[in-house]
Formats: sequence, C-alpha cells, structure tokens
Amino acid sequence: MMRWILLCVLAASIECALKDFMNVCMDAKHHKSEPGYEDKLHGQCTPWKNNSCCTANTSAEAHESVSYLYGFDWNHCGAMSKACKKHFIQDTCFYECSPNLGPWIQEVDSSWRKQRILDVPLCQEDCENWWQDCKDDLTCKENWHKGWNWTSGQNRCPLGAQCQKFTVFFPRPSDLCEKIWSNSYKSSSLRRGSGRCMQLWFEGRENPNVGVARYYADLRSRAAASPLPAATLLLLLAPLLLSCWV
Repeated sequence: MMRWILLCVLAASIECALKDFMNVCMDAKHHKSEPGYEDKLHGQCTPWKNNSCCTANTSAEAHESVSYLYGFDWNHCGAMSKACKKHFIQDTCFYECSPNLGPWIQEVDSSWRKQRILDVPLCQEDCENWWQDCKDDLTCKENWHKGWNWTSGQNRCPLGAQCQKFTVFFPRPSDLCEKIWSNSYKSSSLRRGSGRCMQLWFEGRENPNVGVARYYADLRSRAAASPLPAATLLLLLAPLLLSCWV
C-alpha cells in the first residue's frame, strides 16, 4: 500500500514540477510575465503569435539593425548581409517570444535580467544554416554578450580588434551556435523532427518546440525526484502537492 501511495505522490510531484518548466517566460528585460496570444507580432516573430512571451512592439524592434531593445548594432563591421541578418532576427524572436525555454532557464545576477537560458539544444540544420549564411560576413568578436566598447551608446569593436570573416571566429557551425551568446545554445547532432532539439524558427500553426520542451522538462522533473524514505518524502512533498492542487 505504501509503495502505491509513494508512486502516486511521485507522479503527482513530477507533474507539478513540470509546471515550473512548461509554458513560462523568462524574467528578463523585455519579456512578458506570462505567455499569451499576440495577434500583431511582426515579421519573423509571427510563428509565436498564438502563445508568446513578447509583445508586438518587441517583435517589431527585433527586426531593426539597431533597436531600443539592447542598442545592439548588427552592422558593427559594415553592413550585415540580408541572408545572415535573417538568422539573427529569428534568434532574437526565439529568445524574446518563445514560451518553451523553461527547461534551460537559469538564475543570473545581472543588472538587466534575472534569468537567462543555457545550453538550449538547437537542431543541426539551424546551426548549419545560420553558419552557412553568415560565414562570409564580418565581425570582430567571438562572444557577443560582452567585451564591446559602449562609449558611443552602441556596441563597437574593442580597441585593437580587427573585423574578419565569421569563419575566423567560428570555424564550424557549432562554434557559432555555442560561443556567440555565452553558451545560451548547444549545437545538437539531432535534426528537426527528432523531437529532441529546438528550432529557432518554424512555419505553420503547430509549434514543434512544445513537445521538445516537455521531453526535457520531464527529464528535469524526474531527476529532481528524491529517493528519500516514503514517510519523509510524503512530509516534504505535502506543501508542494497542496499548492499544485489548489
């Protein structure tokens, strides 16, 4: 009997823990507090309109070469090609709008956000296509999160840094995906449709990242389940279960 109760408690606690990872927005600079419908999302952010963590204004600014979002200039080494910029817009929309990043959200001590994403597994095609369309463009840095000269109010190359092709800083597609935003992304060997990697962009009404997020959320929830004795586990989980069922 106790074993059956314990199994029920564990199942309930796992399902409850899933709520912490599913359908959530980061606590960051421009994110909404919770996802919802946004029928006027702009351009490449439109796939998330049915359930989005970004507003219409944020989605419009994501398409600007220099926007009020972060004051970041894609053209810091001359004009970025249209093909390359497309991927950075998709990347921005994914970061700002996706409600499916819960399994990879981490707490951070930052002046402009309280949470970030870490090691989100991107599908192989997403990294390869991003790298292929940007490999002949120019940049002067490997990690775009930090180290810029901001004295002008916009990001400029640090003193002594030279503008060179992306391939100098990112020899392989995995280098681009993983290094450019401080390991926010992790290059996956899995492909779209595998159900185990995230797509930066998608077409149609069905968001393929929902199932992927649930898979990894389930793994995290199960890993967090404690192997404590049944009586102790019941006592510890009681408040959590009550909060889930209220």
